[in-house]
Amino acid sequence: MRKQVRLFLLLQVLSAVTVWAQSDAPDPAIIQKIREEGLQHSQVMDIAHHLTDESGPRLTNSPGFMKAAQWAVAEMKSWGMKSNLEAWGDFGPGWELQRSYIAMKVPYYHPIIAHPFAWTKGTNGMVTADVVFLQSLSEEAISKYKGSFQGKVVLAGVTDTVLRSAFDAYANRYTDKELDSLKDSDMFTEEMLNGMIGYFNGIRAAMRHLQKLGCVAVLNARTYNRDGTIDVAQWYTGKKDELLDLLTFEVGTEDYLSMQRLLERGKKVQIELEVKSRMIPENTKAYNVIGEIPGTDPTLKSELVMLGGHLDSWHSGTGATDNAAGCAVMMEAARILHALNLQPKRTIRVALWSGEEQGLLGSHAYVTKHFGDPVTMKLLPEQSKVSVYYNLDNGTGKIRGIYLQNNEAVRPIFQQWLQPFNDLGATAITSSNTGATDHLSFDAVGIPGFQFVQDPMEYETRTHHTNMDDYDHLSPDDLKQASTIIAAFVYLSSVRAEKIPRKPLPDPGPWLFDSFKLK
Repeated sequence: MRKQVRLFLLLQVLSAVTVWAQSDAPDPAIIQKIREEGLQHSQVMDIAHHLTDESGPRLTNSPGFMKAAQWAVAEMKSWGMKSNLEAWGDFGPGWELQRSYIAMKVPYYHPIIAHPFAWTKGTNGMVTADVVFLQSLSEEAISKYKGSFQGKVVLAGVTDTVLRSAFDAYANRYTDKELDSLKDSDMFTEEMLNGMIGYFNGIRAAMRHLQKLGCVAVLNARTYNRDGTIDVAQWYTGKKDELLDLLTFEVGTEDYLSMQRLLERGKKVQIELEVKSRMIPENTKAYNVIGEIPGTDPTLKSELVMLGGHLDSWHSGTGATDNAAGCAVMMEAARILHALNLQPKRTIRVALWSGEEQGLLGSHAYVTKHFGDPVTMKLLPEQSKVSVYYNLDNGTGKIRGIYLQNNEAVRPIFQQWLQPFNDLGATAITSSNTGATDHLSFDAVGIPGFQFVQDPMEYETRTHHTNMDDYDHLSPDDLKQASTIIAAFVYLSSVRAEKIPRKPLPDPGPWLFDSFKLK
């Protein structure tokens, strides 16, 4: 008798789990409509063209950013959505590069592949200067140097003088084995941030010292790049006292190492350079782009399903894979749902963030204003109304699955929602975390926030934060696939009987990037 009772109870539990899981099974007819619109009638590449080729670089608070943001608002309105720019606070002055030229004159003429760092001042005309060599960009190296820095350009030596191997492909897709063994990626920890703070502050102290000694400019390089690829990212959070007046160039590795070898062998190197830039002090207020499809259910329309990516970029390219790709996909996902008139029960809200590259500033400010403060964990009423936030910010690669962000309760739900897209390569559900982008702002106040697993393509090896990050490095079929899957996830979240399950509320504590204070 006991065995029969235990068997009955087990069958009851299994039956309940099965019924609960089946309740999240997608309607095949709806999924087919989404697939057809997203894969056969896509506008994602047209959206990406407007955000990149037409708008140009989208540094936070720059004219390029505002052009892209205003276009996105107008475009979503043209689809019949509600849309607006929402200010989130004072970021700091806007900045625009108007001219940049640098070439070696001695021992022979040679144009140099280089790009000035953002928010730098110009040169007030063409400057010709000798180049001097420092073993490193540090105050210790400066104190050991026996010559003068007055009117000179400094080449700060790199330790790795061998180019990264060309035998390894720039681009790749995850194998099934790699998807099965995904680990936490791009997770900023307090220890990592403290190390970065020390590193940046050491460089900044050296640059201030060089400026006092009359240095004209500093040339920098990162030897993990090659073939003319340069990485211009830097740390700046919009605070006036963080700005450095000393002109700094990021130089192509091959040009840099050639000059370094000449200087190490005692040869004279002379360059000419000119930079014209414009600070825009009246543009201190920063904005996010918000778009909305109203919910239709009388009870659930006050609840939110959110999706987003960051619209700001660095300035040496047009920010295609980082992150016009994510913004174009999220706009396209909303367009698909609106075009199909699917009548979501919950309100769907698209957000294109600014200030992500400076520490998730736009999304963090939005979350603090609308949902709650992670420092105090004092939550606002609207926090309980958000079902979920979906983010895309790992390049142009197609979606291969989703990170659970340690929220195991959503696994059976996402398994069913991914199943209709297994044939498109989306199969992975990993309990691991991914960080360093805007879903963290939501996760920090207890709102389920998720980033999708994407094929790496050439994101980290070629385009991320570099001059190669332009429209031609986007993969159209991958972006169509991503738009289609996210449209389905957003729609299914909007009509689900219950909100997406939540993890326990985090403990109050300092926001991760608040500790990143530069000296």
